[in-house]
Amino acid sequence: MTIAQAFDKLLVEPLPLRFTAYDGSVSGPEDAPFQFHLRTPRGLAYLVTAPGDLGLARAYITGELEIEGVHPGDPYEAMRLLQKGLKLRRPSPAEAVEMLRSVGLSNLRPPAPPPQEALPRWRRLLEGLRHSEGRDAEAIHHHYDVSNTFYEYVLGPSMTYTCAVFPTEDATLEEAQETKYDLVARKLDLQEGQRLLDLGCGWGGMVRHAAREYGVNVIGVTLSREQASWAQRRIKEEGLDHLAEVRFMDYRHVEESGFDAISSIGLTEHIGLKNYPSYFSWIRDHLKPQGRLLNHCITRNDNTQSASAGAFIDRYVFPDGELAGSGTIVTAVEDCGLEVQHQENIRVHYAKTLAGWCRNLQENWDACVDEVGIGTAKVWGLYMAGSRLAFERNEIQLHHVLATKTEDNGASGYPLRHTF
Repeated sequence: MTIAQAFDKLLVEPLPLRFTAYDGSVSGPEDAPFQFHLRTPRGLAYLVTAPGDLGLARAYITGELEIEGVHPGDPYEAMRLLQKGLKLRRPSPAEAVEMLRSVGLSNLRPPAPPPQEALPRWRRLLEGLRHSEGRDAEAIHHHYDVSNTFYEYVLGPSMTYTCAVFPTEDATLEEAQETKYDLVARKLDLQEGQRLLDLGCGWGGMVRHAAREYGVNVIGVTLSREQASWAQRRIKEEGLDHLAEVRFMDYRHVEESGFDAISSIGLTEHIGLKNYPSYFSWIRDHLKPQGRLLNHCITRNDNTQSASAGAFIDRYVFPDGELAGSGTIVTAVEDCGLEVQHQENIRVHYAKTLAGWCRNLQENWDACVDEVGIGTAKVWGLYMAGSRLAFERNEIQLHHVLATKTEDNGASGYPLRHTF
């Protein structure tokens, strides 16, 4: 049995793409828009020993599996076609034995994973318990300390690595990021002279916006040393250092309290489901009475799925990342004593945001490869295109949850109707 024949036996129905393998075997129509070419036995070993997205990713990142007809900076169209048509069936025991014989027993030994891959969860125990300070710091370092220059190419001038809000269909990515920050500021009802704490502040986009546009005193914290360094430099360049600062530190070590507002934009995904009670309680304790919280995070489309990410995302993108449904977020916020005033799902905006980042990666491909290497650049193209698909298909969402630290007498400081 050839490799292509074994591939065909696993399909419920033929795929509208062409598959070729190093043994010369072929499957699929000649005029297919995309061709998947398995170049080496090593690539086959990746696929056989880690079935699913992890094995495919390993083979693709190392170049053992090539996709022709699509740019590696944005493999969206090929992934959309694959996701739409790929339906696998479970082979019978006799078929499974025959297929294993045809691929060769040597391919049952897993090759070493690509260097971009994080350790499996059980190996990460050496770095501490899940979501301990040390292990969280290592997880953030794995993803965010790739290269500030690389992020400048991919994210664009805003250096904002969270979902934008597009005011119109044809708005630019920069306009949409500015709109997002201003929406957060208006939801928090920021006023000149107030104090804002931005948790997981990234490169300081919200910090600078609040200080520049609203005259707010802002502290941002991040576990990425590279982000903090870049953000502090930009704050000084914009002449905002009398109002704003970004600290390289774990939020749990912020000593100040009594903030008028706290924003958490893209951090909850890294907190861990079991830590929601302590996280939102910490936020409550650091707000002044009638202060506001805006929590912006990726969510599941229901509250029943496992919180853990899939194998590819866990190993290559967000080690230890966990997602919950918006109902779980709202419950955790309410259970710690905060009053939820508003929530909003903006998932379609994240699909557009990811399309913009993929476009930037494709347009700056050679420079990105020079900066971080071909393997890491391919990881990002794969991850962002796949995430775009997930948001488009409503497999994941993005929710804003706005809450107040309402006093015992019921005073929340919230108006009769929303003002944003």
